Amino acid sequence: METASCSAAAAGNGDVGSQRDRSLVPERLQRREQERQLEVERRKQKRQNQEVEEEKSDFFAAAFARERAAVEELLEGGESVEQLEEAAARLQGLQKLLNDSVLFLAAYELRQGQEAMARLQAALADRRQQLQPKKRFAFKTRRKDAASATKVDCAAPGAPAAEGIQASSPPLKGEGGFGSSWVCGFSNLKSQVLEKRAEELHQQDVLLTELSNCKIRLYGNPNTLRLTKARSCTVLCGPVSTSVFLEDCSECVLAVVCQQLRVHTTRDTRIFLQVTSRAIVEDCSGIQFAPYTWSYPGIDKDFEGSGLDRSKNNWDDVDDFNWLARGVASPNWSILPEGERIIQWD
Repeated sequence: METASCSAAAAGNGDVGSQRDRSLVPERLQRREQERQLEVERRKQKRQNQEVEEEKSDFFAAAFARERAAVEELLEGGESVEQLEEAAARLQGLQKLLNDSVLFLAAYELRQGQEAMARLQAALADRRQQLQPKKRFAFKTRRKDAASATKVDCAAPGAPAAEGIQASSPPLKGEGGFGSSWVCGFSNLKSQVLEKRAEELHQQDVLLTELSNCKIRLYGNPNTLRLTKARSCTVLCGPVSTSVFLEDCSECVLAVVCQQLRVHTTRDTRIFLQVTSRAIVEDCSGIQFAPYTWSYPGIDKDFEGSGLDRSKNNWDDVDDFNWLARGVASPNWSILPEGERIIQWD
């Protein structure tokens, strides 16, 4: 009798277990169906996002090409200051279009756009230089020539050079998309403290090259800035309206505000940056970024004159053209720790 009862109980338990298993089957199927639907929705959303990005990219390409052609036409036929100013205004609009599109452009598209902007800026600088009145030729003694080589003229042609200013580089052929006529800067100096005032730098193309252990303060609003072949230098610069380019530098400190920054073949350098588009590094190592902190009397006016959006700062949004692995941080640049964000000047 007890055996029969046990058998009946076991049979009952078996029925309960079978019912539980049968009840779990619909739950598993339901969960699996939900997961399948979520995956379908995710793929659909991804496809839609891709289509939107492609549409944005196509729109950018068409708008950029149309506006670039208009700027090129103005530069080719620009025989007056008014035409060049119109080209400069449209060029700023073209730069804004590029800045606003960096979030959805592929790296190669961004690179092509920035290279095109650099070429147009160089062409604009050349045309401006061609329209400037030429200095009258005069013979000078060798002693006077040697003395004049220790000064720099950052003003318009025909204006006297400022007294006591260190030597600038002579006009050089631009590389990397910058202008071919450099009218302001320093070159071939060691262990010097150098300075340019706002009235000297306003909308000038500035070149700093072959400097060693120098400290440079650039007040005001330059048009472009190029720093090349510098070793152990500190450069503090006001708002730059367009591009900043570093090449072949090492162990330097740079504080700058600009539309775009490109760093090439540079190592062990700290950059205190405010930039409205993405910064680009290429063939670099040991580059550290931090937000721009330099301030001086008159910087608000210089920001206003530069046309830069002061509320926009992508200082930590950096593209490394030598590191294309998505989701993995580039080993060539990093964020400077907050405790080390100090610019040593004295």
